[in-house]
Amino acid sequence: MFQESALHDLSPDDRALFEAFGSGPIRTPPFDHVHHAVETHAARRPHVTAVEHLGESLTYAELDIRASLLAELLVRRGVRPGDHVGLFLSRSISMVVGILAVLKAGAAYVPQDARTASQDELRRVVRHTRIDVVLTTSEDAAVLPDHLAAVVTIDTLPDVRAFHRTITADSEIAAVVLTSGTGVRISHATLCNVLLTAPGSLRITPGTRVSQLLHIASRTAMWEILGALVNGGTLVLRGDDAERTASTADVVIATPGVLQSIDPDRCRRAHTVAVTGERCPRALADRWSRRAAFFNACGRTELGIVNTVQQHEPGSGPLAIGRPVPNTTVYVLDEDRRPCPIGAIGEMWAGGACVTEGYAGLADLTARWYRPDPFLGGDHVMFRTHDLVRWTSDGRLEHHGQVGDLVEVRGFRVSPYAVTTALESAEDCDHATTLVHDGRLTSFISPATASPDAARRAVAQRLPYYCVPGLIVPVGSLPATDRGKLDQPALLSRLDGERQAPVA
Repeated sequence: MFQESALHDLSPDDRALFEAFGSGPIRTPPFDHVHHAVETHAARRPHVTAVEHLGESLTYAELDIRASLLAELLVRRGVRPGDHVGLFLSRSISMVVGILAVLKAGAAYVPQDARTASQDELRRVVRHTRIDVVLTTSEDAAVLPDHLAAVVTIDTLPDVRAFHRTITADSEIAAVVLTSGTGVRISHATLCNVLLTAPGSLRITPGTRVSQLLHIASRTAMWEILGALVNGGTLVLRGDDAERTASTADVVIATPGVLQSIDPDRCRRAHTVAVTGERCPRALADRWSRRAAFFNACGRTELGIVNTVQQHEPGSGPLAIGRPVPNTTVYVLDEDRRPCPIGAIGEMWAGGACVTEGYAGLADLTARWYRPDPFLGGDHVMFRTHDLVRWTSDGRLEHHGQVGDLVEVRGFRVSPYAVTTALESAEDCDHATTLVHDGRLTSFISPATASPDAARRAVAQRLPYYCVPGLIVPVGSLPATDRGKLDQPALLSRLDGERQAPVA
């Protein structure tokens, strides 16, 4: 029950709905540590394939044995419960062995892609998160900077079938994931809460094939990797072709930018698809939801992975980000952190089991964004997401951009999010984005055959005249970064030579 004193500004009807809509169901995850779930699957189903990559694979029994051996080597190297261990490598089976080994040793892993992160960035991560030991592979070790930390190569483990395992205490923290250069401490309990309860478990059962498509240092990759393993699924690591990997999977998790590049007709065995990490175009959700159960989710690294999820049905109205996942809460608050009436747009704050343990080594920053939760009371903490949302009459959350998502153009304040949403309402526009370039609104629409005139009319019909983009550029697709987010510099570089439709 929410604290009555925190709801006094609302009418009696809104108080009831504020609590009913904002409270996720109460569920008890079957495990409270990630590696305990994986070890249980290894004991019960040792011959099920745990991970495969480019023709190689490990069963759960093989994965557990290799990870246990590596965990013992880490302990003998001085790794202790609560330590941070760098996982600096590229996508491989060794990556999965390394993650499980760090958790077995009672430590937290800090993932970075050794092939995309610069040497300066890797040094900064080591300093910032206080890493003494880095796990990598023989091949990736060649690109790591000198004198980084003690380096252990996972693929050169000795062939030991029996060894004495040192018993270590479990740590509360499972991973430290970098967001905007700051390390977020994510607990086992937070991960187990979303990955081992519906809808975050995504219908993954033993043997379910789950693709791994995303940048390994992102929070969404945790949904792929750990979501597969804690539920006994088979993790399918991608090679160079993301679509080929997705076509062999039962469950596909991606950012909308990555999913946009995959043809649903090639993914006929996929029964579940989930997206998070950025705004999802309605057309993309409609296209995939005709093929599979499609889940649109919202979250922040500071909330583990996701804190709201919604299954979308084609033609069911505006695309929503859903309801709170189990054991979590969502509050729609005004700028003074007071509850907004139901239906009013406010900022989303999240509480309960999704809230992480704050920023590594940054107590002041943690205190700024993680605040005491007046609705749950006690020692509970809530996190400010910066997402603008509103409750619908049936208790779904609609996303309306972010706090600060306003730009000044021609003397007016405009929301690029609102412009993009209006553009995508045009019949032939599947995906769009809006930026400010050279002092004017510039929009990109996809596919390349989309009509700029129709897109312009769609904006003019829904928004004031000053929201109509000064330039609308059709492109074949919207480019994504290696983390699956919109690549704005690459998009702006396409302005020369593209078919353009400026406003007169």
